[in-house]
Amino acid sequence: QVQLVESGGGLVQAGGSLKLSCQASGHTSSAYAMGWSRQAPGKEREFVATIAWNDESTMYADPVKGRFTISKDNAKNMLYLQMNSLKPDDTAVYYCEANTKDSAGYYRQYWGQGTQVTVSS
Repeated sequence: QVQLVESGGGLVQAGGSLKLSCQASGHTSSAYAMGWSRQAPGKEREFVATIAWNDESTMYADPVKGRFTISKDNAKNMLYLQMNSLKPDDTAVYYCEANTKDSAGYYRQYWGQGTQVTVSS
């Protein structure tokens, strides 16, 4: 299993920045990708960004391209999301995710408890 703990959320004005962090623990060697998703009130959870755990490949959702940057520190089992030029539409609970494949070939996905990001206009 993989445990994920997010931090860094908060209240920020539109145009401001925040950096989210996610500490991973447990069987992180089975992870092949990690990422961030978010869920705004009354909306479904949506993909934000992902990064391959063993290389630097990244993908971003269109609404955050050019504003958000996902990064990682494998040695520390840390995942980050730098969010710049924040907009009120970015207000949501942000979740850290880990995608794993075990030695038997089973895929699993893990999530953290989420961290609230609120962007005021």
